[in-house]
Amino acid sequence: MEGGDLELGELLAAAEAAPPGESVDVVARDLQKRFGAERVSFLFVDLIGQRLVRLAAAGADDGTDQAEPVDLQGSVYDEVLRSQRQHVEPDGQGGRRVITPVTNRGDCIGVLEVSLQSADDTVLRQVREAAHALAYIIVTDGRFTDLYHLGRRTTETSLAAEIQHQLLPSAPCCEAEQFTLAAGLVPADDIGGDTYDYTLDRDTLHLSITDAMGHDTNSALLATLLVGALRRSRRSGCDALEQADDAHQALLNHSRGLATGQLLCVDLETGLCELVNAGHPWPLRLRDGVVEEVRLAVNLPFGVAAPASFQLQQLQLRPGDRLILLTDGMLERGAATADLASVIHDTGALHPREAVRALTAAVLDACHGSLRDDATVLILDWHGDRRRRPGP
Repeated sequence: MEGGDLELGELLAAAEAAPPGESVDVVARDLQKRFGAERVSFLFVDLIGQRLVRLAAAGADDGTDQAEPVDLQGSVYDEVLRSQRQHVEPDGQGGRRVITPVTNRGDCIGVLEVSLQSADDTVLRQVREAAHALAYIIVTDGRFTDLYHLGRRTTETSLAAEIQHQLLPSAPCCEAEQFTLAAGLVPADDIGGDTYDYTLDRDTLHLSITDAMGHDTNSALLATLLVGALRRSRRSGCDALEQADDAHQALLNHSRGLATGQLLCVDLETGLCELVNAGHPWPLRLRDGVVEEVRLAVNLPFGVAAPASFQLQQLQLRPGDRLILLTDGMLERGAATADLASVIHDTGALHPREAVRALTAAVLDACHGSLRDDATVLILDWHGDRRRRPGP
């Protein structure tokens, strides 16, 4: 075992031995022991990706506020998260300020900030390794403590917002060999019931985007029933059509109301997507520099008491495609003035998580910061099975 691997193994062992709320303390002590690090802190990205919240190591003596909010837009932290590259600069006290992304499978959790007296290439590499380990430690420890949930909140959360947030995947971004996906949800002033979901099994990527009708806790409760039915069906091995039928029946049985949605199952080997469109806005696709609507057949929403059935449709994804799923909050009322097609085209070369930020920012700007309906977007970049792609 190499020295670096040994240090990393010791760090993970120390994290497991410590209380789950002391991940930053464990990393801080490790960096202090190895490199004499000072002022070690971790900055969380908040729930809507607009601000950071600093969590300093316990016992920090530099006066750092344990819950200090930091604006993300235009900051050095923003550049680190966008580029996923470590940043090094003088700290003003003769040392070096090192800011390193803390990311897990493409999900930007935050940044690790540390001051070092010296920072050669070997030290910087080991700080990157410690930040990578911290990402996994936080994801694991998040199962046992609310500290990291609290750290991501910069505004008061309503009951409806709490319910809605718990329905979403814990990571809004995921990278794999065949695809990269990212999603974002900007809640309305009066929660509108949007959700998105995804999961990856051995040979299929499952995606969904839904919009439960109504507002506030009523829509949040309807969304809870809908997402619960979809996950139960999906985890029982059902395809998109069976998932749609199960969700529809759940809403009928409990008379909770109506919801629109799109359910997708993508074959990871071929890129063939089987999907159901239950009264939902058409997806958009960026292919070869052209943005176009994917004009699917539209079935009735979930929960409509009518003698109609859902239709299983197919969509073939090609390597290089970008598929954009939206809720109507991205398209209607004030949001309609946002030129989403231009934003999609102009951000085509960016990572999906940055394109999501650009799209939600465009809608927020168009609505002057006050949404009448939730605005949700999910972006899927399809790379294809690169292992099977023929060489030049």
